[in-house]
Amino acid sequence: MGLSDEEFTRLVDPFRPGLLAHCYRMLGSVHDAEDAVQETYLRAWRSFDGFQGRSSLRNWLYRIATNRCLTAIERRGRRPLPSGLGGPSDDVHAELAERPEISWLEPVPDALFVAEPADPAAVVTARGSLRLALVAAMQHLSARQRAVLIMREVLEWPAAEVAEVLGTTPAAVNSLLQRARAQVAESLVDEEEVSEPSGVRAVLDRYTKAFENADLEGLRELLVSDAVVEMPPFATWFRGREMLLAFLKTKCLDGEARYRTIQVSANGQPALAAYRRNPDGTHEAESIQVLTVTARGITRITAFLDPGIFAIFGLPSTLV
Repeated sequence: MGLSDEEFTRLVDPFRPGLLAHCYRMLGSVHDAEDAVQETYLRAWRSFDGFQGRSSLRNWLYRIATNRCLTAIERRGRRPLPSGLGGPSDDVHAELAERPEISWLEPVPDALFVAEPADPAAVVTARGSLRLALVAAMQHLSARQRAVLIMREVLEWPAAEVAEVLGTTPAAVNSLLQRARAQVAESLVDEEEVSEPSGVRAVLDRYTKAFENADLEGLRELLVSDAVVEMPPFATWFRGREMLLAFLKTKCLDGEARYRTIQVSANGQPALAAYRRNPDGTHEAESIQVLTVTARGITRITAFLDPGIFAIFGLPSTLV
């Protein structure tokens, strides 16, 4: 076809947010997803003359992206959360078990994605399919099960089209889908309905105030009795409101206000970027805390203790 770089970019760029979301669901990492999208566009550019319009451009790009992700999963494996690797700790004073050799699941800022098409219903669906618990559950599926579940349930492709991508039969696709659904449902057995948006915002505001003021009683009012906190890259995690509060009091909220925060949104969930005060009065990036808020209250805090991910959210590493 002899497309110029500019013409190719104009054609494919509208699909970038959706492709990035697709690759993130598959890989559990923004960085890996961005690499996969770049590889997808490079391969599409090189083979565009052979694209004869037998399918839509969008579907053609998603086919390429899915195969790129399958290759990446073979090389790098899955990205878990701490609660997917073992039981909770019962000692808030023990040293946290850091596992740097594990490639952990990463959060993703909602601002990176625009639903296709950009209507309210599509936005809700897209964000729901990015929730941390669901992405974490999918990490425990085989690569092909993961691809089938996402293409059938999120992209809503027919079994025959998925089979063509994976080089298998529709019957095999349906079998993979059935097993994937069952395994994910088992992983999400404790998931609850998310609270209404206005309720979520009110809880985030109260959590922000309590965290900044080291107000453990304020946090107690927001947490459910069986709340969970996990903190990658540490494998240690805790279950239970009182255990969680004892841990926070021991490690960071000892009565003195040490934090400044910025409210963000990650994986379709309310989140908080926490900055810890330095001796010179500046505040250093410490964690992105993603909250699971239900009608009962906060059921889970996933605190990603990696200052490097602040850049993904467009946030500075230091507040002055």
